[in-house]
Amino acid sequence: MADKVVEVLLDALKQALAVPGDHRLYRTGKLDGLFAAKTGVHGEAASKALSEGLLEIVRKETRGKRAVEWVRATHLATQFLHEHESPVQALKDLHSILQLSKEGIPLWLAEMRSQLQTLAAKLEAEADRWTHCLGALSKQVETALRQAEGTLTPLSNGVLADVPWAPDALAYLERRRSSAGAAPCPLAELFAALREQHADLSISAFHERLRRLQDRRLLRLLPFEGPACDISQPEYALAEGTDLLYYAAR
Repeated sequence: MADKVVEVLLDALKQALAVPGDHRLYRTGKLDGLFAAKTGVHGEAASKALSEGLLEIVRKETRGKRAVEWVRATHLATQFLHEHESPVQALKDLHSILQLSKEGIPLWLAEMRSQLQTLAAKLEAEADRWTHCLGALSKQVETALRQAEGTLTPLSNGVLADVPWAPDALAYLERRRSSAGAAPCPLAELFAALREQHADLSISAFHERLRRLQDRRLLRLLPFEGPACDISQPEYALAEGTDLLYYAAR
């Protein structure tokens, strides 16, 4: 049941991150929602999302006796998806299994020898073959891990001196993209993620240095599509000519 709850929760968070803006928490009639029902695994998954801060309620609409809750994904949703679906984590798990398999071969071989003495030579040859294959596969996984963990381009000392939080911002955008296949990240969400590690960061400094990172082509700032009055957190938007830049992407 716990695995099913996590599965439903992951699907809902992907949906929330893939489409910018607010979402109904529960499906209502023919109107879409992140969760199909308020009971069962869907209800448990919704409760977990709210209690752990993966989703936040932004408003409630009352229709007759029914209250419709609208929610928005937080930066913790991206971290949750990354921890559960990161390709790096999957490779690490596979590497651990391979290591355990290699360590278990001597015990397996000793037991087989005691029962099948006449097949000892054949078993030793087969064990050696598998040890060699597992060793080669283990090296391939280690190489893949190094490549996956080093996907972000190293930043120059000049960038780090100018924008100390640049590695955290770029890593967050990369995790968000790879974990959820999500739409561009709202600037409000990126700012909230950075403030957890950089408590003194102000919105004005955030805006100024985002422009510098864009000038260095380390990220892209994208405009809000639609009327400006529809922007839910306008204080995070950046004016660029007639456009309002409201999203960031790698």
